[in-house]
Amino acid sequence: MKKYHFTSESVTEGHPDKICDAVSDSVLDALLTVDPESRVACETLTTTGLVMVVGEISTRGYVDIPRIVRNTLVKIGYTNPDFGLDATSCAVVTSIHEQSENIALGVDETDKHEQGAGDQGMMFGYACDETPELMPLPITLANKLTMRLAEVRKKGILNWVRPDGKSQVTVEYIDGEPKSVTNVVVAVHHNPEVPHDEIVSSIKKHVVIPVCEKYLTPETKFYINATGIFTVGGPEADAGVTGRKIIVDTYGGMGRHGGGAFSGKDASKVDRSASYMARYIAKNIVAAKLARRCEVQLAYSIGVADPVSVYANTFDTGTVDENKLADAIRAVFPLKPADLIKHLQLKRPIFAKTSAYGHFGRSEEEFTWEKTDKVDELKTYFGVK
Repeated sequence: MKKYHFTSESVTEGHPDKICDAVSDSVLDALLTVDPESRVACETLTTTGLVMVVGEISTRGYVDIPRIVRNTLVKIGYTNPDFGLDATSCAVVTSIHEQSENIALGVDETDKHEQGAGDQGMMFGYACDETPELMPLPITLANKLTMRLAEVRKKGILNWVRPDGKSQVTVEYIDGEPKSVTNVVVAVHHNPEVPHDEIVSSIKKHVVIPVCEKYLTPETKFYINATGIFTVGGPEADAGVTGRKIIVDTYGGMGRHGGGAFSGKDASKVDRSASYMARYIAKNIVAAKLARRCEVQLAYSIGVADPVSVYANTFDTGTVDENKLADAIRAVFPLKPADLIKHLQLKRPIFAKTSAYGHFGRSEEEFTWEKTDKVDELKTYFGVK
């Protein structure tokens, strides 16, 4: 019997880094609304009383970036100066210029040149059969905990909860199967007048148990605001930057990551679009029961349409010849940037929703890369029923 523990973390939409992801993706969505061909690389930084938006944008439209910033802060819940960032009174600084013409030469589609990748790099996708979402259990629970923290705050169930927060879940595996949760860590930003004992009991009752009850045991340990107090949070406690929560955004560390962040980037950037395609591929392979676990790597060169390499690993859980998986992927899935963007409908303003609680394992209609509509084609390729 092989026993081990695996831990993943998540953060709420009010975490400083996630504020920045939300602003960057909201700017992207606004630009795609006015011009679906917009090229966007939008980076955001926040600290006490300040949001700074910089980057490269080429578009035929116009958007009011300071207004987008303030509206995003309102949606998240930063509407009180006591939180260290207030949508009405904070300073917003912008510095935007156009995308490099050198990049555009290789990326733009012309009569003589098909659309190439917007950069070099390798991108990973992962899926497993641990959950109905075909995601690893630790990151699934961690994301559900932070989503629940936001829910109890916004619905007024716990009216002393502030926007910032984090979660962490440790799952015990026996022979590769998730069996129980051994540790739950929750850090919740709160009003100063609330006693620590009330915070602990309320978070266990209204957040942890509704999410994790199925996996809790008498031995499960809970660490809720383990320092005893968390009244200084958000950008007042830590500066935030776009793209610093890439493991939270993906598989919680269980699947590999190519290193490129997603938020603020239009789909011509394969850091984002090819990562979505890799997840789509891996999920369909697992949904087709060709493997119980699957990791897919796609790699691209800037300005070149076809991927320079395709790789799939089923971790000895496959039911078909793993050596043939790469060929099957090339045969069944659209891998050129223009083709995968069209197939996954990535020119729509859908990305603000992805900026918190994970880009994968979601059921919203906009998350086209979560569909399992290639199962039959994969089965036909391998001649299985």
